[in-house]
Amino acid sequence: MSEIAVIGAGAWGTGLAIVLGRNGAHRVRLWAHEQEVCKSIAQKRINEQFLPGREIPSAVTATNDLATALAGAQIIVSVMPSQHCRELFTRIQPMIPAHALIVSATKGLEEGSLERMTEVIDEVLNTEGAPAGEVRSTGQPRTAVPAIIGALSGPSFALEVARGDPTAITIASQSESLLRTVQQEFSDPAFRVYTNSDVIGVELGGALKNIIAIAAGICHGLDLGHNSIAALITRGLAEMTRLVVACGGCAETMAGLAGLGDLVLTCTGGLSRNRSVGVELGRGRKLPEILSGMHGMVAEGIFTTTAAVGLAHARGVEMPITEQMHAILHQGKSPRAAIHELMTRSGKSEI
Repeated sequence: MSEIAVIGAGAWGTGLAIVLGRNGAHRVRLWAHEQEVCKSIAQKRINEQFLPGREIPSAVTATNDLATALAGAQIIVSVMPSQHCRELFTRIQPMIPAHALIVSATKGLEEGSLERMTEVIDEVLNTEGAPAGEVRSTGQPRTAVPAIIGALSGPSFALEVARGDPTAITIASQSESLLRTVQQEFSDPAFRVYTNSDVIGVELGGALKNIIAIAAGICHGLDLGHNSIAALITRGLAEMTRLVVACGGCAETMAGLAGLGDLVLTCTGGLSRNRSVGVELGRGRKLPEILSGMHGMVAEGIFTTTAAVGLAHARGVEMPITEQMHAILHQGKSPRAAIHELMTRSGKSEI
Protein backbone atom coordinates (compact mmCIF):
# COMPACT_ATOMS: atom_id res chain seq x y z
CA MET A 1 0.00 0.00 0.00
CA SER A 2 1.46 3.35 -1.08
CA GLU A 3 1.95 6.23 1.37
CA ILE A 4 0.98 9.56 -0.22
CA ALA A 5 1.08 13.06 1.26
CA VAL A 6 -1.07 15.81 -0.27
CA ILE A 7 0.17 19.23 0.85
CA GLY A 8 -2.70 21.68 0.50
CA ALA A 9 -6.36 21.03 1.30
CA GLY A 10 -8.08 23.51 -0.97
CA ALA A 11 -10.63 22.25 -3.48
CA TRP A 12 -8.04 20.75 -5.85
CA GLY A 13 -5.91 19.19 -3.13
CA THR A 14 -9.02 17.67 -1.57
CA GLY A 15 -10.22 16.43 -4.97
CA LEU A 16 -6.90 14.70 -5.60
CA ALA A 17 -6.96 13.18 -2.11
CA ILE A 18 -10.41 11.75 -2.88
CA VAL A 19 -9.10 10.22 -6.13
CA LEU A 20 -6.11 8.70 -4.37
CA GLY A 21 -8.13 7.45 -1.42
CA ARG A 22 -11.09 5.91 -3.21
CA ASN A 23 -9.36 2.91 -4.79
CA GLY A 24 -8.23 1.42 -1.48
CA ALA A 25 -4.59 1.04 -2.55
CA HIS A 26 -3.18 4.10 -0.78
CA ARG A 27 -2.90 5.66 2.63
CA VAL A 28 -3.32 9.39 2.05
CA ARG A 29 -2.46 12.16 4.50
CA LEU A 30 -3.94 15.53 3.57
CA TRP A 31 -2.24 18.55 5.12
CA ALA A 32 -4.45 21.58 5.71
CA HIS A 33 -3.34 25.01 6.87
CA GLU A 34 -6.76 25.64 8.38
CA GLN A 35 -7.64 23.81 11.60
CA GLU A 36 -11.34 23.98 10.76
CA VAL A 37 -10.72 21.96 7.59
CA CYS A 38 -9.14 19.11 9.56
CA LYS A 39 -11.96 19.24 12.09
CA SER A 40 -14.58 19.10 9.34
CA ILE A 41 -12.93 16.12 7.67
CA ALA A 42 -12.42 14.25 10.95
CA GLN A 43 -15.98 14.76 12.13
CA LYS A 44 -18.00 14.75 8.90
CA ARG A 45 -15.65 13.30 6.22
CA ILE A 46 -16.27 16.51 4.20
CA ASN A 47 -14.14 19.60 3.56
CA GLU A 48 -16.98 22.05 4.11
CA GLN A 49 -14.85 25.13 3.49
CA PHE A 50 -13.35 24.26 0.10
CA LEU A 51 -15.23 21.25 -1.33
CA PRO A 52 -18.62 20.96 0.38
CA GLY A 53 -20.90 18.03 -0.31
CA ARG A 54 -18.22 15.54 -1.42
CA GLU A 55 -17.46 12.69 0.95
CA ILE A 56 -13.79 11.98 1.61
CA PRO A 57 -12.78 8.28 1.78
CA SER A 58 -11.69 6.78 5.07
CA ALA A 59 -8.22 6.14 3.59
CA VAL A 60 -7.62 9.92 3.74
CA THR A 61 -6.48 11.39 7.06
CA ALA A 62 -6.37 15.18 7.50
CA THR A 63 -3.71 16.86 9.63
CA ASN A 64 -2.41 20.34 10.42
CA ASP A 65 1.06 18.96 11.18
CA LEU A 66 3.48 18.86 8.24
CA ALA A 67 5.79 16.26 9.81
CA THR A 68 2.84 13.92 10.35
CA ALA A 69 1.67 14.39 6.76
CA LEU A 70 5.11 13.70 5.31
CA ALA A 71 6.26 10.80 7.51
CA GLY A 72 7.06 7.82 5.30
CA ALA A 73 5.57 9.41 2.18
CA GLN A 74 6.60 7.79 -1.09
CA ILE A 75 4.79 10.40 -3.19
CA ILE A 76 4.32 14.04 -2.15
CA VAL A 77 1.65 15.98 -4.05
CA SER A 78 2.13 19.74 -3.81
CA VAL A 79 -1.18 21.62 -4.15
CA MET A 80 -0.54 24.88 -2.29
CA PRO A 81 -1.11 28.33 -3.87
CA SER A 82 1.85 29.30 -6.04
CA GLN A 83 2.91 32.24 -3.89
CA HIS A 84 3.31 29.93 -0.85
CA CYS A 85 5.27 27.22 -2.66
CA ARG A 86 8.80 28.39 -1.86
CA GLU A 87 8.08 29.10 1.80
CA LEU A 88 6.33 25.78 2.37
CA PHE A 89 9.01 23.70 0.65
CA THR A 90 11.67 25.50 2.65
CA ARG A 91 9.81 24.42 5.79
CA ILE A 92 9.27 20.82 4.75
CA GLN A 93 12.66 20.20 3.13
CA PRO A 94 14.14 18.52 6.23
CA MET A 95 10.99 16.39 6.63
CA ILE A 96 10.87 14.88 3.14
CA PRO A 97 11.74 11.17 3.15
CA ALA A 98 14.68 10.12 1.01
CA HIS A 99 13.72 9.15 -2.55
CA ALA A 100 10.15 10.48 -2.28
CA LEU A 101 8.69 11.54 -5.64
CA ILE A 102 7.43 15.14 -5.80
CA VAL A 103 4.35 15.93 -7.90
CA SER A 104 3.43 19.59 -8.33
CA ALA A 105 -0.27 20.13 -9.05
CA THR A 106 -0.22 23.93 -8.61
CA LYS A 107 -1.09 25.89 -11.76
CA GLY A 108 0.76 29.17 -11.39
CA LEU A 109 4.02 31.12 -11.62
CA GLU A 110 5.96 32.74 -8.79
CA GLU A 111 5.64 36.51 -9.10
CA GLY A 112 9.12 37.65 -8.09
CA SER A 113 11.26 35.01 -9.78
CA LEU A 114 8.90 34.33 -12.76
CA GLU A 115 9.59 30.63 -12.16
CA ARG A 116 7.37 27.60 -12.66
CA MET A 117 6.55 25.56 -9.58
CA THR A 118 8.90 22.69 -10.41
CA GLU A 119 11.71 25.24 -10.78
CA VAL A 120 10.91 26.68 -7.36
CA ILE A 121 10.76 23.23 -5.77
CA ASP A 122 14.00 22.17 -7.48
CA GLU A 123 15.78 25.28 -6.20
CA VAL A 124 14.67 24.69 -2.64
CA LEU A 125 15.31 20.94 -2.51
CA ASN A 126 18.34 20.62 -4.75
CA THR A 127 20.10 23.97 -4.32
CA GLU A 128 19.04 25.58 -1.06
CA GLY A 129 18.73 22.24 0.77
CA ALA A 130 20.87 20.75 3.50
CA PRO A 131 24.19 19.14 2.50
CA ALA A 132 24.38 15.41 1.87
CA GLY A 133 24.69 13.41 5.04
CA GLU A 134 22.68 15.74 7.28
CA VAL A 135 20.08 13.89 9.34
CA ARG A 136 16.50 14.93 8.65
CA SER A 137 13.85 15.39 11.31
CA THR A 138 12.43 12.06 10.08
CA GLY A 139 15.59 10.35 11.35
CA GLN A 140 16.62 9.44 7.80
CA PRO A 141 19.95 10.75 6.48
CA ARG A 142 19.70 13.08 3.54
CA THR A 143 21.20 11.51 0.43
CA ALA A 144 22.99 13.23 -2.44
CA VAL A 145 20.30 12.03 -4.86
CA PRO A 146 18.45 15.05 -6.33
CA ALA A 147 14.71 15.28 -5.77
CA ILE A 148 12.65 13.76 -8.60
CA ILE A 149 9.91 16.21 -9.58
CA GLY A 150 6.96 16.17 -11.99
CA ALA A 151 4.05 18.44 -12.89
CA LEU A 152 0.40 17.33 -12.98
CA SER A 153 -1.99 19.41 -15.09
CA GLY A 154 -4.99 19.25 -17.40
CA PRO A 155 -8.72 20.05 -17.55
CA SER A 156 -9.95 19.13 -14.08
CA PHE A 157 -12.48 20.97 -11.96
CA ALA A 158 -12.07 19.64 -8.42
CA LEU A 159 -15.80 19.16 -7.84
CA GLU A 160 -16.21 17.03 -10.97
CA VAL A 161 -13.10 14.98 -10.16
CA ALA A 162 -14.38 14.38 -6.63
CA ARG A 163 -17.79 13.14 -7.76
CA GLY A 164 -16.20 10.72 -10.25
CA ASP A 165 -16.88 12.39 -13.59
CA PRO A 166 -14.55 10.93 -16.27
CA THR A 167 -11.43 13.11 -16.33
CA ALA A 168 -8.18 13.01 -18.30
CA ILE A 169 -5.02 14.71 -17.09
CA THR A 170 -1.29 14.62 -17.83
CA ILE A 171 1.84 14.10 -15.73
CA ALA A 172 5.06 15.63 -17.05
CA SER A 173 8.60 14.80 -15.95
CA GLN A 174 12.04 14.01 -17.26
CA SER A 175 11.99 10.92 -15.04
CA GLU A 176 10.52 7.83 -16.64
CA SER A 177 10.24 6.26 -13.21
CA LEU A 178 8.08 9.12 -11.92
CA LEU A 179 5.90 9.06 -15.04
CA ARG A 180 5.25 5.32 -14.72
CA THR A 181 4.63 5.50 -10.99
CA VAL A 182 2.22 8.43 -11.09
CA GLN A 183 0.32 7.04 -14.07
CA GLN A 184 -0.12 3.74 -12.25
CA GLU A 185 -0.89 5.11 -8.78
CA PHE A 186 -3.22 7.97 -9.77
CA SER A 187 -5.26 6.28 -12.52
CA ASP A 188 -8.66 4.73 -11.92
CA PRO A 189 -11.74 4.15 -14.13
CA ALA A 190 -12.80 7.80 -13.71
CA PHE A 191 -9.35 9.42 -13.72
CA ARG A 192 -7.11 8.75 -16.73
CA VAL A 193 -3.48 9.88 -16.56
CA TYR A 194 -1.38 10.46 -19.68
CA THR A 195 2.39 11.02 -19.64
CA ASN A 196 4.45 13.80 -21.20
CA SER A 197 8.15 14.67 -21.08
CA ASP A 198 7.53 18.40 -21.72
CA VAL A 199 7.51 19.83 -18.20
CA ILE A 200 7.86 23.42 -19.45
CA GLY A 201 4.86 23.19 -21.77
CA VAL A 202 2.63 21.37 -19.30
CA GLU A 203 3.36 23.82 -16.47
CA LEU A 204 3.12 26.97 -18.54
CA GLY A 205 -0.07 25.75 -20.18
CA GLY A 206 -1.67 25.16 -16.80
CA ALA A 207 -0.61 28.57 -15.55
CA LEU A 208 -1.25 30.77 -18.58
CA LYS A 209 -4.75 29.48 -19.31
CA ASN A 210 -5.92 31.15 -16.10
CA ILE A 211 -5.14 34.56 -17.60
CA ILE A 212 -7.20 33.86 -20.70
CA ALA A 213 -9.99 32.55 -18.47
CA ILE A 214 -10.17 35.92 -16.70
CA ALA A 215 -10.49 37.54 -20.12
CA ALA A 216 -13.24 35.07 -21.06
CA GLY A 217 -15.09 35.95 -17.88
CA ILE A 218 -14.82 39.64 -18.71
CA CYS A 219 -16.41 38.98 -22.11
CA HIS A 220 -19.28 37.19 -20.36
CA GLY A 221 -19.64 39.98 -17.84
CA LEU A 222 -19.88 42.48 -20.68
CA ASP A 223 -22.61 40.35 -22.34
CA LEU A 224 -20.47 39.63 -25.39
CA GLY A 225 -21.41 36.61 -27.49
CA HIS A 226 -19.87 33.37 -28.69
CA ASN A 227 -17.89 35.06 -31.47
CA SER A 228 -15.89 36.97 -28.88
CA ILE A 229 -15.18 33.91 -26.72
CA ALA A 230 -14.12 31.80 -29.70
CA ALA A 231 -11.74 34.50 -30.90
CA LEU A 232 -10.35 34.97 -27.40
CA ILE A 233 -9.68 31.27 -26.83
CA THR A 234 -8.03 30.88 -30.23
CA ARG A 235 -5.79 33.93 -29.98
CA GLY A 236 -5.13 33.19 -26.32
CA LEU A 237 -3.84 29.76 -27.26
CA ALA A 238 -1.62 31.38 -29.90
CA GLU A 239 0.10 33.66 -27.40
CA MET A 240 0.39 30.89 -24.82
CA THR A 241 2.13 28.76 -27.45
CA ARG A 242 4.53 31.55 -28.37
CA LEU A 243 5.71 31.87 -24.78
CA VAL A 244 5.94 28.10 -24.24
CA VAL A 245 8.16 27.70 -27.31
CA ALA A 246 10.30 30.70 -26.34
CA CYS A 247 10.88 29.10 -22.93
CA GLY A 248 11.93 25.79 -24.47
CA GLY A 249 8.63 23.91 -24.40
CA CYS A 250 6.87 22.12 -27.26
CA ALA A 251 4.12 23.68 -29.37
CA GLU A 252 2.47 20.25 -29.60
CA THR A 253 1.84 20.26 -25.85
CA MET A 254 -0.45 23.27 -26.31
CA ALA A 255 -2.73 21.11 -28.48
CA GLY A 256 -3.09 18.62 -25.63
CA LEU A 257 -4.72 18.32 -22.22
CA ALA A 258 -2.53 20.88 -20.44
CA GLY A 259 -2.97 23.40 -23.26
CA LEU A 260 -6.16 23.49 -25.30
CA GLY A 261 -8.00 21.08 -23.00
CA ASP A 262 -7.48 23.11 -19.83
CA LEU A 263 -7.94 26.40 -21.69
CA VAL A 264 -11.37 25.47 -23.06
CA LEU A 265 -12.52 24.16 -19.68
CA THR A 266 -11.39 27.19 -17.72
CA CYS A 267 -12.70 29.71 -20.24
CA THR A 268 -16.18 28.16 -20.53
CA GLY A 269 -16.92 26.33 -17.27
CA GLY A 270 -18.98 27.93 -14.54
CA LEU A 271 -16.79 26.34 -11.83
CA SER A 272 -13.71 28.30 -12.93
CA ARG A 273 -12.63 30.77 -10.24
CA ASN A 274 -10.53 32.74 -12.72
CA ARG A 275 -13.43 33.06 -15.13
CA SER A 276 -15.68 34.10 -12.24
CA VAL A 277 -13.28 36.91 -11.32
CA GLY A 278 -13.41 38.09 -14.93
CA VAL A 279 -17.21 38.00 -14.97
CA GLU A 280 -17.36 40.33 -11.98
CA LEU A 281 -14.73 42.65 -13.49
CA GLY A 282 -16.81 42.82 -16.67
CA ARG A 283 -19.84 43.77 -14.59
CA GLY A 284 -17.96 46.71 -13.15
CA ARG A 285 -16.83 45.44 -9.74
CA LYS A 286 -13.31 46.26 -8.53
CA LEU A 287 -10.75 43.55 -7.84
CA PRO A 288 -10.36 44.11 -4.05
CA GLU A 289 -14.13 43.80 -3.62
CA ILE A 290 -14.19 40.59 -5.68
CA LEU A 291 -11.33 39.03 -3.72
CA SER A 292 -12.90 39.86 -0.37
CA GLY A 293 -15.87 37.69 -1.30
CA MET A 294 -13.87 34.60 -2.30
CA HIS A 295 -13.66 33.24 1.27
CA GLY A 296 -10.08 32.02 1.07
CA MET A 297 -10.31 30.65 -2.47
CA VAL A 298 -7.44 31.58 -4.81
CA ALA A 299 -7.69 32.68 -8.45
CA GLU A 300 -4.14 31.94 -9.61
CA GLY A 301 -4.50 33.99 -12.78
CA ILE A 302 -4.31 37.24 -10.80
CA PHE A 303 -0.75 36.48 -9.69
CA THR A 304 0.22 34.67 -12.88
CA THR A 305 -0.66 37.66 -15.05
CA THR A 306 2.10 39.77 -13.52
CA ALA A 307 4.64 36.95 -13.79
CA ALA A 308 3.61 36.14 -17.37
CA VAL A 309 4.06 39.76 -18.48
CA GLY A 310 7.54 39.78 -16.95
CA LEU A 311 8.42 36.43 -18.52
CA ALA A 312 7.12 37.54 -21.94
CA HIS A 313 9.21 40.72 -21.80
CA ALA A 314 12.29 38.75 -20.76
CA ARG A 315 11.81 36.35 -23.69
CA GLY A 316 10.83 39.02 -26.23
CA VAL A 317 7.37 37.50 -26.78
CA GLU A 318 4.29 39.53 -27.69
CA MET A 319 1.26 38.66 -25.52
CA PRO A 320 -1.41 41.32 -26.10
CA ILE A 321 -4.26 39.61 -24.24
CA THR A 322 -2.07 38.98 -21.21
CA GLU A 323 -0.86 42.58 -21.23
CA GLN A 324 -4.41 43.91 -21.33
CA MET A 325 -5.45 41.61 -18.47
CA HIS A 326 -2.52 42.94 -16.44
CA ALA A 327 -3.67 46.50 -17.15
CA ILE A 328 -7.21 45.68 -16.01
CA LEU A 329 -6.17 43.77 -12.89
CA HIS A 330 -3.32 45.93 -11.68
CA GLN A 331 -3.60 49.34 -13.36
CA GLY A 332 -7.33 49.97 -13.20
CA LYS A 333 -7.93 49.90 -16.93
CA SER A 334 -11.53 49.66 -18.13
CA PRO A 335 -12.40 46.23 -19.61
CA ARG A 336 -14.14 47.90 -22.57
CA ALA A 337 -11.07 50.06 -23.24
CA ALA A 338 -8.87 46.94 -23.14
CA ILE A 339 -11.07 45.12 -25.65
CA HIS A 340 -11.14 48.15 -27.93
CA GLU A 341 -7.34 48.30 -27.85
CA LEU A 342 -7.07 44.60 -28.70
CA MET A 343 -9.48 44.94 -31.62
CA THR A 344 -7.82 48.04 -33.09
CA ARG A 345 -4.23 46.79 -33.06
CA SER A 346 -2.42 46.94 -36.40
CA GLY A 347 -3.20 44.09 -38.80
CA LYS A 348 -1.31 40.81 -38.35
CA SER A 349 -0.85 37.49 -40.08
CA GLU A 350 -2.66 34.72 -38.20
CA ILE A 351 0.27 32.30 -38.48
